[in-house]
Amino acid sequence: MMKVITGDITELEVDAIVNAANCTLLGGGGVDGAIHAAAGPELVKACAVFGGCPTGEARITPGFRLPAKYVIHTPGPVWHGGTRGERELLKSCYVNSLRLAAEKACVSIAFPCISTGVYRFPKNAAAEIAVSTVLAWHGEFPREIIFCCFSETDASIYREVVSRLSSAAADF
Repeated sequence: MMKVITGDITELEVDAIVNAANCTLLGGGGVDGAIHAAAGPELVKACAVFGGCPTGEARITPGFRLPAKYVIHTPGPVWHGGTRGERELLKSCYVNSLRLAAEKACVSIAFPCISTGVYRFPKNAAAEIAVSTVLAWHGEFPREIIFCCFSETDASIYREVVSRLSSAAADF
C-alpha cells in the first residue's frame, strides 16, 4: 500500500522514517534538522559511528525519542542540471532505504521529498523517481509506504504521480 500525506515526518508512528540527510549524517537543516532535534542527542552519536555516508547510500539507526522505531539516513543528490547522475543517485536513495527497511522487517516506512529542498532537485522529477522506484520494489517488506510531504503543494505533486503511475502499472 502506498499513500501520500501532508505532515511532520517526525510525528509518524511507523517502523521507519527516512531522513533526507547530508553526507556527514550529523544533522543539518530542513527535514534532517527536524529529525535530529526530535530524536535527541543520541541520534548524532549513533550517526557519528558511520563516519559519513556517500550520496545515494543509506544507513540505519534507532529512532530514539521519535515514535518511529528506526531512522534510515540517505544523502540525496544536489541538482546540477541532471548532468552528474542525479537521477540515478536519487533512485539509489530509495532502493537502499527500502533494502534496509526490508532487512529489519519494517512493515511501514515514510519518505520525505528527498533532495527537493536546498538540494534543488526538480519536484516533479523527484516524485516520478520516488514513486516509480517504490512501485518497482518487490520485497516482502515494507508493506506500507508513505510519502510524507511537508507542504500541500508537494503532496499534490506526489498524489498526481502516484495516481498516474499506479494506473499505468495496473494496465500491465
